[in-house]
Amino acid sequence: MTAPELVIDVHGVTKSFDGRVVVNAIEMQVARGEIYGFLGPNGSGKTTFLRMLCGLLTPDAGHGHCLGYDFRSGSAEIKKHVGYMTQRFSFYEDLSLEENLDFMSRIYGLPNRKTAVRESLDRLGLAGRRTQLAGELSGGWKQRLALAACLIHQPRLLLLDEPTAGVDPKARREFWEEIHVLAAQGLTFLITTHYMDEAERCHRLAYIAYGDLLTRGSPEEVLRHAGLTTWQVRGPQLHDLAEALRGQPGVEQVVAFGTALHVSGRNAAQLRASLESTLTPAHHSEPIESGLEDVFISLMDQAKDKF
Repeated sequence: MTAPELVIDVHGVTKSFDGRVVVNAIEMQVARGEIYGFLGPNGSGKTTFLRMLCGLLTPDAGHGHCLGYDFRSGSAEIKKHVGYMTQRFSFYEDLSLEENLDFMSRIYGLPNRKTAVRESLDRLGLAGRRTQLAGELSGGWKQRLALAACLIHQPRLLLLDEPTAGVDPKARREFWEEIHVLAAQGLTFLITTHYMDEAERCHRLAYIAYGDLLTRGSPEEVLRHAGLTTWQVRGPQLHDLAEALRGQPGVEQVVAFGTALHVSGRNAAQLRASLESTLTPAHHSEPIESGLEDVFISLMDQAKDKF
C-alpha cells in the first residue's frame, strides 16, 4: 500500500514565552484530505501551534515540513497555500460580502479577482447576499464568509481555530458538512474545537494540555487507548452521591450528565467495588462505553499545570 501524502509532518515543535513552555515538543502528521481535530483546554497551546505552522510565529525548536516546505525556513511559501480562520470575525463590517472578498483577493494578489470572488460566493451559497453588509450577518453566515475568504486563493491546507464558537447547532452541522465535502476533494484541515460532537466527526485527533501532547489517533483509537471504564448511575440525591464517590478507590471522575452520573476510572475492579459499597438499593448502575468527553476530562485531570 502506498504511504499517504503528508501535508503536515513536524517533530519536536516547541515554543516558550517569558520562560514558560506553552508548546512542548509536539509531533504531528496529517495526511492529504484528512480532517484532523486539535483539542485541549483554553491556554493549552493550540493556537500557538497553529500560528507556528503557518509562519505567524517562529518556533524555538523543532523540524519538519508543511506542504512540502521546511516549516521553519519556508514560512513565506507556506503562507501562499494555507487558509487561516481565526476565532473572531475579522472582516470589515461596513463592507458588503463581495467587497470583503474582493479585498482578500487583492491581498493574495489574485490575477482575476472578479472570477475568484464570484466562484467563492457561489461555492458557499453566498451569491444571494453578495451586496449585504458583513455586519448585518448572523453568526452562521459570518462563518460562511470567513470560510469563503479562506478558500478564495485555493489553498491546500486550512487551519481553523475554533471556527464554530458561538454558532447555532444547525449552522455548525452545515459547516461540517461543507468541510467533509472539501476534504473529499483533497483539501486538508487542522481544526481546533471544544465540541465533542465535532471531535467525533474528525478523521483523527490530538489532545494537548499545558503544551504537552497527551493522546492522538482516530476517535476509536483514542477511546481504546485511554483504558477508561465508565458506569452510568441513576437514582435519587445524585449530588450527594457524587460527593460520596469522589476520592473513593478507583474513582477518577464523577460527572453529571443530565439526570445521571458518569463515574469513571482506569482500575475497573476498584471502581466497581467502590460503587457497590456506596450506592443504595434505590440507585441503578450499569457499565457504558466511555465517550470522548469522559476521556478528555480524565486526561485533563491527570495533566499538570506547569504554570
